[in-house]
Amino acid sequence: MAPMSARADRASRVAGVFIAIVGSLGPAAVAAQPTAAGGLSLAATGRFVGLALACVHREYPNKLAHSLDSDIDVQPPRELTPAFYGCYDWHSAVHAHWMLARAARLYPTEAFAAPARTALDESLTPAHIAGEVAYVGGPGRASFERPYGLAWLLMLAAELRVATDADSRRLAANLAPLEALAAQHIRSWLPVLHYPTRSGEHGQTAFAFGLIWEWASVAGDRDMQLRLAAKAREFYLSDRNCPLTYEPSGEDFLSPCLGEADFMRRVMRAEDFGRWLKVFLPDIPRWRSSRDWLQPAVITDRADPRLAHLDGLNLSRAWMLEGIAEGLPAGDGRITALRRAAEAHRAQALPAISGEHYTGGHWLGSFALFLTSGADRRIGP
Repeated sequence: MAPMSARADRASRVAGVFIAIVGSLGPAAVAAQPTAAGGLSLAATGRFVGLALACVHREYPNKLAHSLDSDIDVQPPRELTPAFYGCYDWHSAVHAHWMLARAARLYPTEAFAAPARTALDESLTPAHIAGEVAYVGGPGRASFERPYGLAWLLMLAAELRVATDADSRRLAANLAPLEALAAQHIRSWLPVLHYPTRSGEHGQTAFAFGLIWEWASVAGDRDMQLRLAAKAREFYLSDRNCPLTYEPSGEDFLSPCLGEADFMRRVMRAEDFGRWLKVFLPDIPRWRSSRDWLQPAVITDRADPRLAHLDGLNLSRAWMLEGIAEGLPAGDGRITALRRAAEAHRAQALPAISGEHYTGGHWLGSFALFLTSGADRRIGP
């Protein structure tokens, strides 16, 4: 195969034209644009989509989570995983495709929708998905991208499932074999998972459980939801006094405490969740927000791929705080503080998302759209 496939070359040209259009908009033009989800201008939304378009078919640089059993396993990323070889690593490629699908569905008449659909068509062909199934289902890969990447794959499937246009239905059907394999890997893992992972990075179980729950809601997979609810009781129901003041660790992009609470609000009734949260995070202020409660993370070097994680932390904290507030009973005194903290994180994070450094640009746009479109609380219209 040539170093750059024809599909990647075409998609790169489309992305380049679109990014040039968006990039030509100055601050005044951006401010004048109509508003998208979350109060964000459509120009800013388009800028985030442009980051995904710029990377979904960009093969290098590339970080492989790939084990070698023989010489035949030494292949370029586009041969190993022909649908999701761009955006530096597999999981980033997957959630970049989720972003394209969501943006095209929510804003079908905007300038970025057509190139997003083109890129999806380039990637999600039956042949490419068959290659992904062969790779992900290969010997020794039961834990490949588990749980983070598999959870995002299911979110991509959910996004295509809820779309009503014929192209999305076709792409959903193309993706279905990989969707089924991802769900199977998660389903076989849950019974043998004896401990949760409470990290602030890819292994965190609570965050992945939340995404998988959203997919199961769309897919009508009651069995998966029952399995996740059982893990919620087993892993998290008795937790007390989560040490939020210990966060963040140096390279987090997820909050262990907020991620757990954001998952638990999905599986509990509002009144029960409110009581559980009082014990789990007892220091959330009531009725007013304390200025020193949960300040946004400080990012010192966005060119460093690990330190750039903290921009993602501010984005994910914002949507988790909003989700937790939404999970409480109406009139709960903590809602104001949670929403003010979410807004502080949002205000700090969104202006910083750019393509200046590929280390962050290849994935942070997805997190930005996840936040601004309320994706964890509103997959559907």
